[in-house]
Amino acid sequence: MSRPPTAGPLIVGVGGTPRSGSSTERALALALRRAEKSGARTRVFGGEFLERLPHFNPGPQGPSPEQAELAAAVREADGIILATPGYHGSLSGVVKNALDTLELTRDDERPYFDGKPVGIIITADGAQAGGTTLMAVRGIIHAMRGWPTPYGAALNAANLFDAAGECRHPKDTWQITTVADQVMEFAQMRRAHVLRGGS
Repeated sequence: MSRPPTAGPLIVGVGGTPRSGSSTERALALALRRAEKSGARTRVFGGEFLERLPHFNPGPQGPSPEQAELAAAVREADGIILATPGYHGSLSGVVKNALDTLELTRDDERPYFDGKPVGIIITADGAQAGGTTLMAVRGIIHAMRGWPTPYGAALNAANLFDAAGECRHPKDTWQITTVADQVMEFAQMRRAHVLRGGS
């Protein structure tokens, strides 16, 4: 579906945990708010949605409504922000299942994340888990033909947010907003290129 060139870029957020109010999902929400302030339209697939998403099965049955909804949103997106906790040095199962679901796009002209900037936010209880998870997610994004943003946020989940949902420390706010800013910058450059007749 075409949209007016003046409409803001669509940034899709995917991430969180099944636990309501998780630090991962709050970090994702903060990043999307930042993108909205820069003119983006946003859509989020948070922990509650990810928990309902069926395990991906590449068999002959058709996709579930939730699987089709996620694939359609990523197809339309100009940029993606992924947020996951670091579990045992890698991303969570529900986020990995969402990425596996995008196998539904494999036969598209531009499959997976092809041509899209992808920002990464990791929340973990230790620095080692944050670093290894960030590297794991970067590798997955490369495999899915996306453009990982130069900066990825690796956050200590302990006491990350205050009661109002804002980061307690400016350095953490900077990490999250930098991810959002870089996704927006890449998305806007890509859209300008396409409007000039590029592929």
